[in-house]
Amino acid sequence: MDTRVAVISIIVENSDSIETLNQLLYDARDHIIGRMGIPYREKGISIISIAIDASQDIISALSGKIGRLKGVSTKTAYSNVITHTEEKHD
Repeated sequence: MDTRVAVISIIVENSDSIETLNQLLYDARDHIIGRMGIPYREKGISIISIAIDASQDIISALSGKIGRLKGVSTKTAYSNVITHTEEKHD
């Protein structure tokens, strides 16, 4: 399975979605390289950036789930850094 590096940018405008968002990120913890969160208190929003190294399908699925949360916007930027790995057959 090939993996690639990407950054998922998230803006949370509805704090009711934070618990679900955190659960989604926890579930993807094995693929997340790092996370930066900035609370913008004056505007009442949170800005989150996630660096991830995973398959295209995993990145797209995570970004899609996040984007469907109420009051949450997301954009994904993919790098051209792709790691080719051989799949293990048990």
